[in-house]
Amino acid sequence: MNSIVFRPFRMKLPFKIDIRDYCYNLPENRIAKYPNKERDTSRLLYYNKGNIQSYFFTDLSSLITPESHLIFNDTKVILARLPFQKQTGAKIEIFLLEPYFPADYSISFNSTTKVVWKCLVGNSKKWKSGCLYKEIQINNSTIVFSAETVEIRNNYRLIQFEWNNAEISFSEIISFSGITPIPPYLNREAEALDKDRYQTIYSLYEGSVAAPTAGLHFTEDVLKKLSGKHINFINITLHVGAGTFLPVKTNEITSHEMHIEHFNIPKSGLQDLLVQKKQIISVGTTSVRAMESLYWLGVKLKENQNQQILHFLDQWDPYNRKGELTREQSLEVVLEYMEKFKLTDLRASTKIMIIPGYKFKMTNGMLTNFHQSRSTLLLLVAAFTEDNWKKIYDYALENGYRFLSYGDSSLLL
Repeated sequence: MNSIVFRPFRMKLPFKIDIRDYCYNLPENRIAKYPNKERDTSRLLYYNKGNIQSYFFTDLSSLITPESHLIFNDTKVILARLPFQKQTGAKIEIFLLEPYFPADYSISFNSTTKVVWKCLVGNSKKWKSGCLYKEIQINNSTIVFSAETVEIRNNYRLIQFEWNNAEISFSEIISFSGITPIPPYLNREAEALDKDRYQTIYSLYEGSVAAPTAGLHFTEDVLKKLSGKHINFINITLHVGAGTFLPVKTNEITSHEMHIEHFNIPKSGLQDLLVQKKQIISVGTTSVRAMESLYWLGVKLKENQNQQILHFLDQWDPYNRKGELTREQSLEVVLEYMEKFKLTDLRASTKIMIIPGYKFKMTNGMLTNFHQSRSTLLLLVAAFTEDNWKKIYDYALENGYRFLSYGDSSLLL
């Protein structure tokens, strides 16, 4: 696959978005610093055609139409924060972003000699050059683990990690030495409980540095009730990046550069969506973003029928193309393409930014938590609710809902 240089650019959208219109006052005591004792005891705000009601997450199966599709993001959060200490005593923290070489997540995690990752570095002024070392105890063996900067780029470093035991994988290294990357707005250190609770019960594939938090409320009991109503479960994988925490710093939305995330959708899931023409409810903004990206990949493929294209959607692609295909037509195009190239999974990358004015093509409903002001996640919610987000958030604030990653949930239809 050829490499692409991604260059941010400004464009004129058919609608004007001022980020200052997407702010609200969130008192510190409304931020959920810790999860509820039981996952499914969180509250659930139900929004449908402008009407709002309060439920608990255990009521979810009674609020979803039987035989709907529920889209789950089965990504697994890695222990992305790697602490080191120099001989001088200076503490350095390396935050893993995504694999660089080998670039494939699975290959990188299974590597047993060395890997290179894109990383952020805390206290970087104290680490100008040289190797960092630490000893790790794994299965009664002492592993020497090292980190060395290969290249410094604008927003991150390329760091090479090595260790001296070829029987140990990189996945094991970070599992024994890393720290759970809880969000910075929690203003506390990660604790033992976070290793389990900042992870969905259905997580499978390592790669995320932030949890798809809408899924944190699910329990086996909730899933059993949903299954009993013949609701179809479809798993996709989108590895959530650190960019999910970045606020929009410019008032003009077209000046904000969206982060790239990688996703994978199995062919069997696409076939289910095509054959069973039911409503699609995405669990989390990550699933929404992947499903909407799927539609636009179909459009892009339709425009490039005679060539194999690179699976990438740029930030403003949905606003530069005509979305004239139906959901089913787009799925048909994607499946034909997968048949042609004998693909069992669709692997792609997306940079799309969903903002008010966007017309949803795949998503009929979403489960999501309550998000920060000036965030791209709040803009997505505003787009989906046709700018009724303020009504929803005012209701949540007035009725004691807990906010952000460990907070309560909402079902928006």
